[in-house]
Amino acid sequence: DLRGGVAQTGARPVSACGQGEPVTVTGRLRSVVYTPRETVPTVDAELYDGSGSVHLVWLGRRKIAGIEPGRVLVASGRLAERDGVKVIFNPWYELKPVGA
Repeated sequence: DLRGGVAQTGARPVSACGQGEPVTVTGRLRSVVYTPRETVPTVDAELYDGSGSVHLVWLGRRKIAGIEPGRVLVASGRLAERDGVKVIFNPWYELKPVGA
């Protein structure tokens, strides 16, 4: 189901994305963690597309409307790796309609 969405949006499967590449990915948010820190608060959302996961991390944000588990979205940015985990910091994103 999720892999079909990858082809429809022109995104790449997470499993085919390499470190340092500008990428566009799409999938469903599995989890969202808000980390209120004294210095830099963060929102960390795990996006799963059926082939793998990437963490979308927004720095300096305490909460983002619409970023919640189960929501489908398209995200773009430069892929990095942190402790062996794929990450896109401060990605551009487009929320898909609920139920899409």
